[in-house]
Amino acid sequence: MVGFKATDVPPTATVKFLGAGTAACIADLITFPLDTAKVRLQIQGESQGLVRTTANAQYRGVLGTILTMVRTEGPRSLYNGLVAGLQRQMSFASVRIGLYDSVKQFYTKGSEHAGIGSRLLAGSTTGALAVAVAQPTDVVKVRFQAQARAGGGRRYQSTVEAYKTIAREEGIRGLWKGTSPNVARNAIVNCAELVTYDLIKDTLLKANLMTDDLPCHFTSAFGAGFCTTVIASPVDVVKTRYMNSALGQYHSAGHCALTMLRKEGPRAFYKGFMPSFLRLGSWNVVMFVTYEQLKRALMAAYESREAPF
Repeated sequence: MVGFKATDVPPTATVKFLGAGTAACIADLITFPLDTAKVRLQIQGESQGLVRTTANAQYRGVLGTILTMVRTEGPRSLYNGLVAGLQRQMSFASVRIGLYDSVKQFYTKGSEHAGIGSRLLAGSTTGALAVAVAQPTDVVKVRFQAQARAGGGRRYQSTVEAYKTIAREEGIRGLWKGTSPNVARNAIVNCAELVTYDLIKDTLLKANLMTDDLPCHFTSAFGAGFCTTVIASPVDVVKTRYMNSALGQYHSAGHCALTMLRKEGPRAFYKGFMPSFLRLGSWNVVMFVTYEQLKRALMAAYESREAPF
C-alpha cells in the first residue's frame, strides 16, 4: 500500500501476509456481534413469503437484534461461529489483503505508479483467490450465525461437527456452497475496500492534507468501509441467504436473488444495511489501523534483528 517513504524499508510479502491475517482476526473479535446481527437481519423473512410489514419481524434494527439475541439466546449467541470466523480471516484476509501489493506490482511490472485499472485488477484477483482458499470456513461461519439457540433444534453443536455434517449430508461441494456469489462479492468488496483505501490514502498524502499516521489511516479506512457497504450489500445478502439455505431450497445464487426480488422486493437486497455499515466501517478502521501498525512493528523488529549494533 501507499505511504512508505523512499528511505523506509518496505515490508516483505511475509510481513504483509501475517500482518493482514492477524489484523483481520483482531478486527473480527471486536466487530463479530455486528456481523452476527447483520446475518440475522439478512435472512429474516426468508421462509415467510411476502414481507410487507415489520409487524411480525423478530429482529428490528441493529441494537434491537443484538438485544433480542441476548435476551432469548444469551450473550454468547453474538459470537456464534467465531472459531470459523477467525479461521476464515486468518486464511482469507492473509490472501486478499496481504498479497494485494504484490499482485498490484505484478500487474504494473514493478512500477510504483499504479493506475486505477491495475488496482482494480489486483483487488479482484486476490479477492477471488481468497474465496477459493477460505470458502468452507465462510459457509460454516454463516450457518452458525444464522442458527438460533432458542427452542432447541440447532443444526450444529461445534465447528468441527459443522464441517463434518455439511460434507456428509451435502457432499464436499456443500462446503463450497455459494462460491459463485462469494467470488463476485469478494471481488467487489476487495476492490471497493482496498482500492478505495489506497486511493483515499494516496490522495491525502499527495495533497499534504495528512501525514502517514493514525488519523490518515482512520479516515481512509472509514471511507473504504462506507463505499464497500453501498456497493457490496446486495451481493452480500444473496451470498448469506444462499449459504444458509437448506439443500434444494435454491437452484443457484441467481435463483436465490430472483426469489428474493419476487417475494420481498428490491429493498430485500439492502436488508441489514446498517449493521453491515457499522460492521464494515468499524472492521475496516480496526483492521487497517492495526495492519499499518503491525507492518511497521514487524519491520522494525526485523531491522533491529538484522542490525543489532
